[in-house]
Amino acid sequence: MNRRLILPQEELRKPSLSAWRCGPHTISLDRPRIMGILNVTPDSFSDGGRWLDPDAAVRRGLELIAEGADILDIGGESTRPGAAEVPVVEELRRVAPVIEALAQRVCVPLSVDTRKSGVARAALDAGAAIVNDVSALGDPEMAAVVREAGAGVVLMHMRGTPAEMQCDPQYGDVVAEVRAYLAARIEAALAAGIGRGQIVIDPGIGFGKTTAHNLALLGAVNRLAELAPVLVGASRKRFIGEITGASADGRLPGSLAVALWSLLRGAAILRVHDVSATCAAVKMAGALCGEVRLKAEGC
Repeated sequence: MNRRLILPQEELRKPSLSAWRCGPHTISLDRPRIMGILNVTPDSFSDGGRWLDPDAAVRRGLELIAEGADILDIGGESTRPGAAEVPVVEELRRVAPVIEALAQRVCVPLSVDTRKSGVARAALDAGAAIVNDVSALGDPEMAAVVREAGAGVVLMHMRGTPAEMQCDPQYGDVVAEVRAYLAARIEAALAAGIGRGQIVIDPGIGFGKTTAHNLALLGAVNRLAELAPVLVGASRKRFIGEITGASADGRLPGSLAVALWSLLRGAAILRVHDVSATCAAVKMAGALCGEVRLKAEGC
């Protein structure tokens, strides 16, 4: 039986699409999907420097898949608050060999976390199927790269750039403004020839937002899901530490709480560092809520 993860006594909207088309992959969204984070950067806020060596990164990617990741998201440029932009050549040097090696060994979709069309194009040629773009097609060439490859794309909301996005972010109504921005970026993608079935949206938790803004957006995931399937990436982020008092490596309990809340509000995909723990938490929550189809499907 195929039942959705639901809040007791409250039916939430299904994702606006039942599947995500990502190049040669079609990712069913009839159950929660877990995107494992693989940062090949020296300065990411949580795991910077741990997987810089390509061989170590590939081993980590295989571990994440074994733990239950449905998608791997590989990034070569930190987008933590205050991070400086990385040149295209350096970003490619970090991600291209990892994507190429993993594409030859795994069958789960690979995502490249980049805002640069040159990096996206090379990553897709190397075997990636998704572009996770924090700038929501801010690079004028990015839409064409995605369209030509038939790739999946994540359109994220960010106020400003990583270097200065946390400098006193202000909104009149953060939910309304983020929703309007994402709706506009969807329309821009469609106008550029990207299919609706290729598009997932991300409210950009922690990207130009205070803790209060993040909490408001997490409470309104169901409103965003009216536009397109929603990806939530809140794993180990600063606002969890502000609430719980935990450092980055102690934020797993808070991250799991946010992950489960996001699913209950209608998120389709969770982007996380701790794949095994998240899968176990989702499975347990699903059992409690009556979900019976949480075991990972075959490739």
